[in-house]
Amino acid sequence: MNSDPRHLVSHSDIRELRGPLMVLGDTAGVGWDEFATVEVRGGSERHGLVLEVDGDETVLQVLEGTEGMRLGGISVRFQGRPLHIPVGPQWLGRVCNGRGEPLDGGPPVTSETVEPVSGWPLNPVYRVPPQEAVITGVSAIDALTTLVRGQKLPIFSVPGLPHLTLATQIAAQSTTQGRNFRVVFAAMGMTHADIAFIRDRLEERSAAGELVLLLNAADDPVIERILTPRIALSIAENLAYEEGSDVLVVMSDMTSYAEAVREVSAARKEIPARRGYPGYLYSDLATLYERCGRVQGRDGSVTVVPVLTMPSGDMTHPVPDLTGYITEGQVVLAPDVDARGIYPPVDVLSSLSRLMRSGAGKGRTREDHLDVAAQVLAAMARARQAAELAELVGQAALGEADRAYIEFRSVVEGKLLNQGREEYRSLEDTLALAWKALAVLPRRELSMLSPEFLDRYLPGPAGGEQL
Repeated sequence: MNSDPRHLVSHSDIRELRGPLMVLGDTAGVGWDEFATVEVRGGSERHGLVLEVDGDETVLQVLEGTEGMRLGGISVRFQGRPLHIPVGPQWLGRVCNGRGEPLDGGPPVTSETVEPVSGWPLNPVYRVPPQEAVITGVSAIDALTTLVRGQKLPIFSVPGLPHLTLATQIAAQSTTQGRNFRVVFAAMGMTHADIAFIRDRLEERSAAGELVLLLNAADDPVIERILTPRIALSIAENLAYEEGSDVLVVMSDMTSYAEAVREVSAARKEIPARRGYPGYLYSDLATLYERCGRVQGRDGSVTVVPVLTMPSGDMTHPVPDLTGYITEGQVVLAPDVDARGIYPPVDVLSSLSRLMRSGAGKGRTREDHLDVAAQVLAAMARARQAAELAELVGQAALGEADRAYIEFRSVVEGKLLNQGREEYRSLEDTLALAWKALAVLPRRELSMLSPEFLDRYLPGPAGGEQL
């Protein structure tokens, strides 16, 4: 129960309604980010958050929007604290909208423990470096851009590519070895068809009590889209640091989120920066991405996989550009790979997991993992050069080694990278496919692999033929 007497005082000096914003006067003592209840005469109750305080004037963002509201007949009660939500394992198995209200026909989520949606500042001294792999069951990620427990690894895509399919596959299949694993999926700006696909694809994990779904539709209020990832992360933090679970938070689509931030900024009449986005977009995104990690003395972890679409495939667009500065690598989906019928269409030479060495290798995944990944990527780079040369002189004019590299790329894309949209591959299966692809190359070309690994893992007589 809130003991602050201000929640009993109604403010009715409404000076302006501007898009999703409401400007109030005579509000001395109100603080930034304070939660408020908006009562509309003849209408349902709405809710808001304080965006700006200037003297006795306050700018309030109305979560449900201001449509249908008029200056008369509105009263606002401030709660004296930021927006809080109930947290705990009660969220598991629930399907809610972007504000955390049930969509599954169940009762509202309740708990004795409540936390602010903006989270609590974490002393960097208590952060523990990410380590140990999160196995997604997707070979392109597990083999070459391994996701690490406590990491933030975004997926960069282009409109029209199957990034949502990949995001739901990761959410449905991911695990950490021998640990309690949970998933929070935050969908933002989705069509109703996409929402139906997400619910259907993740139904099994939700029914098992391992998943929380927060679904913000494209026709929901834009302010809700700004809250959705924050609510998801608050739920995840409690499950991780209080319940001891490893939690994967998948957030799609962060471009829709950034557009919501831009829309609110325009309503506030702020001076725009690049492409109309506010100058604080970097710090705004950081308040989300930096809520992942591991904490000293706590068993759980929060791993974040944001999904974002790059308009026109432009990686210099503000959203992917700023995301790249904050996160620890990226998985890039490419139209040319998709055009060759490969799923997921990952451009492995543009993708990177900067923390892969913290989660893969001896004692973590398998002793040969890092060396195999390095050799596959080096060979793929050489194969790309050989393919470009073949376009100029014809494949028949290439040397034996170059033709082997072109065949290697076909095997990697057709066998290792390409897999079913609901197919789970163990890490052992993934590494076996990588070794089969490397067996296409002459053994003398595998200079990044030790003779011991070649003898043990390379298919063929005596660890591969001497070509």
